[in-house]
Amino acid sequence: MKIALLGYGKMGQVIERIALERGHEIVLKKDEFNTYEGLSNADVAIDFSVPTAAVSNISSCFHANVPVISGTTGWLEHYDEMLALCAAKNGAFISSSNFSLGVNIFFELNEYLAKIMSKFDSYTVEMEEIHHTQKLDAPSGTAISLAKGVIENSNYTNWTLENPEVNQIYIDTKRTGTVPGTHTVTYNSVVDAIEIKHTAHNREGFALGAVIAAEWIVGKQGVFTMKDVLNLK
Repeated sequence: MKIALLGYGKMGQVIERIALERGHEIVLKKDEFNTYEGLSNADVAIDFSVPTAAVSNISSCFHANVPVISGTTGWLEHYDEMLALCAAKNGAFISSSNFSLGVNIFFELNEYLAKIMSKFDSYTVEMEEIHHTQKLDAPSGTAISLAKGVIENSNYTNWTLENPEVNQIYIDTKRTGTVPGTHTVTYNSVVDAIEIKHTAHNREGFALGAVIAAEWIVGKQGVFTMKDVLNLK
């Protein structure tokens, strides 16, 4: 399989290594200094760039009839626009805040726990996310996805980084060192607490999941999620 890498930072380099180990070929390594030349030769593109480049990268893939996997966060105000373009071009698209297989299992666990806890008013939920100091967006896309998972399965209506009001989920965001990503969801009551936590040890899990998603999407049309890739629906 021929892969175009859109974004060639630390994540792009890990994705390249894993893709090569799995027998794939890299036909484009796009950064801020080069063009999209070679994109049309790709079977699939993987976008791990920056928020300001994501829309251009994704739309270029649709125009070139190349399926695209996007792990870039912080650009989702343009998400509906990209969905419309995908449909117009009969493209194929997966955008995820986190491609780690473990995190996507964690997403499912989070939703299941939220359904159970929605029956118990004595508990309130809060979240903590910890990342390296170079991460550009806060809260993380993964934390937002976790919050949405709770909101869709409970009486909570929104999340906040400040003092939470009733029916708001507080997200405590921390940036320190070189932490790849740690996310914790805690239900607190007067008498006890229930906590689920995912800790990434390195970038390998994110990269492997993105390559697996890229392998899966080739030959398909439409908008998909990691639930489709991992058959979690």
